[in-house]
Amino acid sequence: MKEQFSFDIFSCEQMNEFGLTIASNVPNGTVIALVGDLGAGKTTLVRGVARGLNITEVVQSPTFNIMKLYLKGSRPLIHIDAYRLADINTDIGLDEYIGYETGITMIEWPHYIEDLLPENTLWIEIKSTGETSRHITVSSSDNKLVEAVK
Repeated sequence: MKEQFSFDIFSCEQMNEFGLTIASNVPNGTVIALVGDLGAGKTTLVRGVARGLNITEVVQSPTFNIMKLYLKGSRPLIHIDAYRLADINTDIGLDEYIGYETGITMIEWPHYIEDLLPENTLWIEIKSTGETSRHITVSSSDNKLVEAVK
């Protein structure tokens, strides 16, 4: 059974703070699936995690690259945007990076590669409720992961 909790965020800074919490508390090898419409704040959350990992590189959505690796921090961050993988063969080696053993993998548009995700993926759904406000729902079959980001 999936453990879950929800909360509201009212600014980009609060989204960044949530990212810092994630970076500080999830173990290496964690896979995080980010669900939300365009502009919901998925990449903003990834930036917060990057900041929490002391990554100083500019973090942008890897829509056209599909994947970006950030290795110059306290732990590696793998950022995947699976949007362009809709309806195509996803056997392009992503499975080597999903769950990267010494870092954190964050995936935007994860439903396009859901068959590659581990059972204990941490799912974060972001829904826009206003110009800067968001409703966040966190869930996973791994209760320890959910508790780690509360």
